[in-house]
Amino acid sequence: MDCVLLRHGIAVERDEWEGPDADRPLTERGAKRVAQVAAGLKWLDVQPTHVLSSPLLRAIETAKIAHRSLRARSAVQIVDELLPDAPPDRLLAILQDLPPKSCVLCIGHEPQLGMVASVLLSGRVSGSFPLKKAGACLIELSIPAKPGRGVLHWWLPPDQLRAIGKRKGHGSSG
Repeated sequence: MDCVLLRHGIAVERDEWEGPDADRPLTERGAKRVAQVAAGLKWLDVQPTHVLSSPLLRAIETAKIAHRSLRARSAVQIVDELLPDAPPDRLLAILQDLPPKSCVLCIGHEPQLGMVASVLLSGRVSGSFPLKKAGACLIELSIPAKPGRGVLHWWLPPDQLRAIGKRKGHGSSG
């Protein structure tokens, strides 16, 4: 199983937002950059069978942009297991229930995504795996998915993903 962890794009700053934090949207620039990052993911041949998103608006907007660009096979599924304070083992439980040949795209927040990556790669929670906004990584999981058994294929910041997305062609199909 392939698991792509994608942090949400640039959102309106907290001090510029008057509503609940959960309702902070992507900025126009943030949405544009997510679309460019999604083009990079497409070039890297990311073909999601499942798209999971945090219920926070900035993550949902990021998920919808990626879903559309990558032509994901299933609808975006909103899961509390990708909330910023969700324990990593809760997301692992969802991953264990997916079919072995799945490619799951998980859109969430820091520090939670970094902790998930840490558990998948090292078997323990560590804060040393942060993803930048609109940054992503691909971790191959054994079946059943177990802590510490993940294999890191790539870990890319958003500027690199955007640069990859500008290349001619799109992944193995281009």
